[in-house]
Amino acid sequence: MTTLLDLFAVPPTLLALGEPTHGESAFLQIRNETFMSLAEHGYRSIALESDRAAGLIADEFVQGSATVTLDRALADGFSHGFGAAPANRDLLLRMREWNAGRPASEHLTFHGFDAPLETEGAPSPRRHLTQVCDFLGLDRSAEIDDLVGDEGRWSDTAAIWEPGRSIGRSADAQHLRVIADDLLTELYLQAPRRTEGWQAAFVHVTSALAVLRYHAAAAAPLPREERFARLAGVRDALMAENLLAIRAAEADRGPTLVFAHNAHLQRHLSTMTMAGRDVSWAGAGAIIASLLGDRYAVIVGSLGASPALGIEAPAPTTYEGRLQQGSNLPRYVHASEAEPAERRTHDYRYFPLDEATIDNADAVLHIPTGVDAAMLADRIRALPGVEQLVASKENGSPEGSWGDRFFYVGPDRRQPFATIVEQNVPGFDEASELDRPGVFRLNLDLGRAEFEALFGFPPGDFEDHRHEFDFARLDIVVPHPGYALYGFGSVVMPGPQMLPEIDRVLAIAHARAVDRHERAARRS
Repeated sequence: MTTLLDLFAVPPTLLALGEPTHGESAFLQIRNETFMSLAEHGYRSIALESDRAAGLIADEFVQGSATVTLDRALADGFSHGFGAAPANRDLLLRMREWNAGRPASEHLTFHGFDAPLETEGAPSPRRHLTQVCDFLGLDRSAEIDDLVGDEGRWSDTAAIWEPGRSIGRSADAQHLRVIADDLLTELYLQAPRRTEGWQAAFVHVTSALAVLRYHAAAAAPLPREERFARLAGVRDALMAENLLAIRAAEADRGPTLVFAHNAHLQRHLSTMTMAGRDVSWAGAGAIIASLLGDRYAVIVGSLGASPALGIEAPAPTTYEGRLQQGSNLPRYVHASEAEPAERRTHDYRYFPLDEATIDNADAVLHIPTGVDAAMLADRIRALPGVEQLVASKENGSPEGSWGDRFFYVGPDRRQPFATIVEQNVPGFDEASELDRPGVFRLNLDLGRAEFEALFGFPPGDFEDHRHEFDFARLDIVVPHPGYALYGFGSVVMPGPQMLPEIDRVLAIAHARAVDRHERAARRS
């Protein structure tokens, strides 16, 4: 697959990679591979569509902290529930592995660039103001607590649509905004003697200001359609402000990859029809592009089908359909090479490509299809002579295996050459963490020769090498954590870019099964 760097004569300092929907893991998996490849060429940071203040916790883990565990980094280091995405686990681990043993100048840094809010609501600034006061050694907690009061005043989602219910322009909110501004000034005054921890305190004070600005915007007496556009625009403006701050912090270390929904990264204005009226606002990408010029580049994401999201293959006359025709694997395409086409029907699951998106992008990352367990099972069943058994109560399978798929050649079903499992076996097979939502694992009978070719040691030596493998990592063939001694390998959630390798090792496992079946037939 063409890499991002192949698309640019000079790498941009802020390179944006978009996804057209949230929830399709393939984009995150390709993002991980892309970022680690970019790291080899001088990129030193990644910024995700996630709360910037929360991202400080994830970055502590990435930098090798002994006090921040992976579980905490995923639970508290992401917003919007993104810590549950298996690919984000892999991203943090791979960044931490990269940093181990390298000088600080070569470390990879994790950033969130979203404000600490959702479009439909925002919390109080209490937590962020308290963090800054603690850093500065100021005791203003009682004053802040008194002004914030009940958190319910701030988290009322109805206030987004009813300005009269918003606290954003109350005397308390305005007083808190003055406090936040004063703390920012004090932070700069103390910078010469308080360098350690200063950046984190800066993130918290600007997060407090962001929350207060958003609440103030929510209190503006505007018609419903204009309110939505205004609030969406304010959120994107806060994102842009964070991205500029991130670039300022990273300027001397190397370029930054930013990953988010296309709508936040596109150069042109965002538009939406509400109550028969078109409303528009400048997204973060439009703001950044106007300020950075050609130092900002945009690769928009495009998706053919997604079994996980229930999105079917596009019509051949659409932009996505045309991109499907070039290859059945993910690929980067210069925007100028995307032929004019129809716009795909829009639904809530997917923001389709259109003329404006293509015209204002540098390139497109098109993923023909996501990969889920059912899609992979269909691929295996298409091999000659394959029969599938789905474990269930009805066929007498153990309860712990119900729903798992077993693939055989021939009717005897003595030994599967491949299985797809979606759950742990407590006390025996838990290393792949298959209890995570949506996670599955493909297991394959590789045989001794292929096993040794892949891993560099024979199956019998597996226990001496077990510690070398992360069995929960996506997109990599590893020894099976339970059956490696028998020559089995496995891969957790292979993405679409892995399908050629999956087909290769499947062919090996299938050939072994065919050979066993034919030898058994001759003996009988």
